[in-house]
Amino acid sequence: MHTAGKLYIVPTPIGNLQDITLRAISVLKSVDYIAAEDTRVTSILLKTYGITTQIISYHQHNEVHQTEYIIKLIQQGKSIAVVSDAGTPGISDAAYTVVNAAIENNITVETLPGAVAFVPALINSGFPTHRFCFEGFLPIKKGRKARWLELQNEKRTIILYESPHRLLKTLQEIEIYLGGQVKVSISREISKVFEETLRGTVSSLIQHFERHTPRGEFVIVIHKEG
Repeated sequence: MHTAGKLYIVPTPIGNLQDITLRAISVLKSVDYIAAEDTRVTSILLKTYGITTQIISYHQHNEVHQTEYIIKLIQQGKSIAVVSDAGTPGISDAAYTVVNAAIENNITVETLPGAVAFVPALINSGFPTHRFCFEGFLPIKKGRKARWLELQNEKRTIILYESPHRLLKTLQEIEIYLGGQVKVSISREISKVFEETLRGTVSSLIQHFERHTPRGEFVIVIHKEG
């Protein structure tokens, strides 16, 4: 009879490849398989640190089938490390599904601390950090207006993720639902060469991005005074 393996959730760098812990490297070297959001992206990281562990694909488009496969491997005694393209798995990606499946099957889940984009963005904003809400990516269509109406009553610092091609639309919605003078901090490309944080009223930031095409991945931090 096989001894059950373990599921590891392993954060990876969000930009600078040096932003990985010694423990993360050790786990990635010792497990039987690494379940990766994009095997090509993960292969670059593994090559950098001399990690030869076999990679399997695990992302939002195959998560149902692959979750069953990963659980079966662990039950056969294999240990699996789940990684995303960047940051901590389970934050706005498919890892939530496999973690819950592991818990339902009495499999040990070990989550390593490490890189995540919203923490440095929140601190860089200069806004209150003692209470905040992380919204991740807002719904693209269905439920989006309802989410904004909920956020109208939110008194904590609000954190959103956004892609470059939807950034301007989201800023315009902040202006509509939260007011043009609400304070916003926008961080992009955190830990990368072109890292940048812009701060101001949402109206001023709309004007900025109407003149400058958004590039990179963004974290939006919102502070409503009062």
